[in-house]
Amino acid sequence: MAKNPFPKAPVKAVKAGRVRFGGGAPLALIAGPCVIESRAMAFDLAAQLVALAQKEKIPLVFKASYDKANRTSGQAFRGPGLAQGLEILAGIKEKFGVPILTDVHQVSEVQPAAEVADILQLPAFLCRQTDLVVALGESGRVVNIKKGQFLAPWDVRHVIAKVESTGNKNILLTERGASFGYNNLVADFRSLLIMRQFGYPTVFDATHSVQLPGGRAEGTGGDGQWAPYLSRAAVAAGCDGLFWETHRNPPEAKSDKDNALPLKAVGPLWRQCRRIDELA
Repeated sequence: MAKNPFPKAPVKAVKAGRVRFGGGAPLALIAGPCVIESRAMAFDLAAQLVALAQKEKIPLVFKASYDKANRTSGQAFRGPGLAQGLEILAGIKEKFGVPILTDVHQVSEVQPAAEVADILQLPAFLCRQTDLVVALGESGRVVNIKKGQFLAPWDVRHVIAKVESTGNKNILLTERGASFGYNNLVADFRSLLIMRQFGYPTVFDATHSVQLPGGRAEGTGGDGQWAPYLSRAAVAAGCDGLFWETHRNPPEAKSDKDNALPLKAVGPLWRQCRRIDELA
């Protein structure tokens, strides 16, 4: 095969359980529901994703939120809460042996979440909250920094520095779309390459990048039909991982139903993205 004239800039390897991001590793996948709707739902989705990962040899991290604190409406579904949610995630980790990612919204939740999750996620809306950023770094877990919709990719260096100040250099950088006027986001694939220059693996969150924030009268909307196209473009640009929220029946999802990827689409889309990654 001819030498790639546009190679990826080298980044350090970051490990979460058995899954490695960057450092020359193949494309990795973070996937799961937006929020834990019930124990049965979370275990069922985890079982399906783990079976697919074993069949397709996907480096998989299972993601789910125990509490979606960033809600448009105070009446929106948030999840089972910290204690029950972490108990469910711990059960999934024990049964299926899959690394876990969950997002943390308060400093007080960092320690209990770190006892279960392999990756603690800094929510995009909270990426400038210094106390939370530092607490996540001090946990010693991998920290997935979601770049705020309002933040330029080069300004992520300040968030990185806060995590690094704790001695923690297990960091992932995730692009999830940039604000484009009211109730809209746009994906700028330069962001993945700009953030990669900081030396850490980059992840593209395709399903959140097609959100329409506040686009519904009662909450956030989205246009999930575009998530597969953006996923393939991100892999071609040179990301180290993909982030997909998925659901058996997205129209019935209790959160992010408009942008979640149908579970049945995960396998075919992954195979396309993997082939692109092998070329990139």
